[in-house]
Amino acid sequence: MFTDLWLTDYELAALFLSLKVSSVAVFFALPCAVIIAFVLSKYHFRGKVLLEAITYLPLVLPPVVVGYLLLMLLSNQSILGQFLQTHFSISLAFRWQGAAVAVAVVALPLMVRSIRLGFDLIDLRLGQAAATLGAPPMKVFVTIYLPLALPGIIAGILLGFARGLGEFGATITFAANIAGQTQTLPLAMYTYIQTPGAEMAALRLCIISILVSIFALIASEMVNTLMKNKVYGVVKND
Repeated sequence: MFTDLWLTDYELAALFLSLKVSSVAVFFALPCAVIIAFVLSKYHFRGKVLLEAITYLPLVLPPVVVGYLLLMLLSNQSILGQFLQTHFSISLAFRWQGAAVAVAVVALPLMVRSIRLGFDLIDLRLGQAAATLGAPPMKVFVTIYLPLALPGIIAGILLGFARGLGEFGATITFAANIAGQTQTLPLAMYTYIQTPGAEMAALRLCIISILVSIFALIASEMVNTLMKNKVYGVVKND
């Protein structure tokens, strides 16, 4: 019974690929998430509602739709896909890099929401005071806003990573379900579910997915709690 709980090489490959895809996706999505979150938090401009709608759209769209749009936009038959292939030798469709792109798109809204909360808790007057003392905007952003929003950024990273581990629809549509190449943990579990007699294998992957996701969510909640306590503590002391 207990030997059935050990992961096989096939399952370990899917697990490590999931960790790799989620890590790469969060790494490349993070700069965009920070910039978008800062703009939405601290600026008021015409078209802000449209930017918010576009940013949060993957939260309400079926993941399969996201994957299909990526396939139409970045496949080797598309204009952009051919340009990337010809000039940079970059091919994303049906590769693990494509899975990372799909995860980044799906995880971005969650990262923006969490990071935006971190920026919302920062008093805008701090940056204005630094600007009046002659600090350029970039220095104000790097030395004041980013450090104060760090808990929100960390929480966003953890939420994006957890969301990436569970991504299925966009990944299978854009990157397919190729064992050893694009088959992440959810895709491997999907394969087992469709295979007669593989119930125990599916259960193993289910348990692993739950444990990893719970760990990421608990870590994110701990960061959010620390952030709130820090802010409330400062307000109380003032």
